[in-house]
Amino acid sequence: MFKRFHALVRDYFGISHKEARGFIILIFLTLLCLLIPFVYRFLSDRKPVDTSAADQHKLDSLVALMQAEEAKQPRFGDRSNKDKTTAERFSEPKLFNFDPNTVSVAGWQQLGLPPWLAERIKKYRNKGGQFRKKEDLLRIYDFPPELYEQLEPYITLKASSPSDRFSGKPYPSQESYTNSKRPVYEDRNEHSISERPAKAVLQPFDINTADTSQLIALRGIGATLAGRIVKFRDALGGFVSTDQFRDIYGLDSTAREELEKFGKIRSAVRKIAVNTATAEELDRHPFLSRRQAQIIVNYRQQHGAYTSVESLKPIRILDAKTIEKIAPYLEF
Repeated sequence: MFKRFHALVRDYFGISHKEARGFIILIFLTLLCLLIPFVYRFLSDRKPVDTSAADQHKLDSLVALMQAEEAKQPRFGDRSNKDKTTAERFSEPKLFNFDPNTVSVAGWQQLGLPPWLAERIKKYRNKGGQFRKKEDLLRIYDFPPELYEQLEPYITLKASSPSDRFSGKPYPSQESYTNSKRPVYEDRNEHSISERPAKAVLQPFDINTADTSQLIALRGIGATLAGRIVKFRDALGGFVSTDQFRDIYGLDSTAREELEKFGKIRSAVRKIAVNTATAEELDRHPFLSRRQAQIIVNYRQQHGAYTSVESLKPIRILDAKTIEKIAPYLEF
């Protein structure tokens, strides 16, 4: 029977004598591995261990004793402050009235915030961010809503007014001096508040010609982000729409609102002569890849100069959205 099976395997697969024998051995070992679990279950003794009545009684007594000891132990939430460890008391939030515009990183951690979230709030304030109402805390990325509900009653926002800065007495009172020793600058101080020039009000500017100093004056924009905006604008050749601000990396909603409010598009953009530009010049534009730039040049060399935006549509690698984005920057 083995020889017949051996010959059948050789004829069916077209293999040599030794290869057919090895194939049969492999099938046998595979079947053996599959049958071993069934054979083991059949031959093994699965009878449960017979526990005597005395042992069962001991086990029942031990379980009852463990349950009684567990009932005597106070739950974690029921322990008094004295019963808690130092680490547990330190890690618990300590709620107090606070101003989110002035509280320190350590203060945020005492209120229950993790260190990374406290540092994120500090960076937000350093960039010019400000909390004008309690709900502004939820604008911080990953701020837990349940933690906000816990802290909301303790948030105290101080309304800033120009008179607050001068509410105190910057100089010694009149009673501390005699009439002969009255400070000379006291009379001048009476008119210093009214004579002090008002803070300059931001005015809209041309975003296509603005420098980093004008951008840094906006709320939520620092030196790094201002440099990134200028670099992106110069690579584009200028902005044609405020919607392009969304393509600037790292520009959050607050900074984008400020940029849309004061950054106006008043000057024309710099265009690329598509019929004479090289692939390297086209590749410098953020909306075109290296491969797209090379294909535009190759297509121009094969089919002649481009006459309008419509003549770019036969290029399959350029979809309608890409053509719409680069059209304002091409000169035919």
